[in-house]
Amino acid sequence: MATTYTKEQNTLFPIVLALVGAAATGVLWAYANPIQLVPGVIQWRIFAFLPCLVGILLGPRSGFICGYLGTVIWSLLAGTFIPAHSLIVDGIAVGLTGFIPGMLFDPARSSLNRAGLIKIALICLLVGLGMVVVVSASLAYLGIFPFLWALTYLGLSDVVPMVIGTPLLVIPALKILKSAHPGGFTRF
Repeated sequence: MATTYTKEQNTLFPIVLALVGAAATGVLWAYANPIQLVPGVIQWRIFAFLPCLVGILLGPRSGFICGYLGTVIWSLLAGTFIPAHSLIVDGIAVGLTGFIPGMLFDPARSSLNRAGLIKIALICLLVGLGMVVVVSASLAYLGIFPFLWALTYLGLSDVVPMVIGTPLLVIPALKILKSAHPGGFTRF
């Protein structure tokens, strides 16, 4: 018997994957960052590309969910949760690193050739730099880190993996998604 997909079923798939992606993001950021840039505080987040990737593959709102909740989960697990910073500034800024690439690049409407992958890298660079500036300003305002110090280490920590990892993994991840859900789904 053939399966019929309603709009609700189509949209549920990316929402569920966004929640799974958020949990994976938080756990990986907390426990799978072997290179300490500032021991106990800033690690090289080799999985910083996850919100961008989720946003591009599953849609902008899914990317925001992944980035925002991933940040909250990470900060709670890592013991760095600061309510005003984590829930407002950091959460929203990292959420936007998933939302904006997902809004600007849809694999169904864009080509995933070399030019498309370069566009993804540039989008991730600009969004990552914006996020790092906002988060660094928040950390400086709260008296946690000096602005330039935070800017340097957060830029290395987050922007580099976003610019390299997202375009590198978007094609294989898209193939996995298509094989897991051959009926298609609506980006969320």
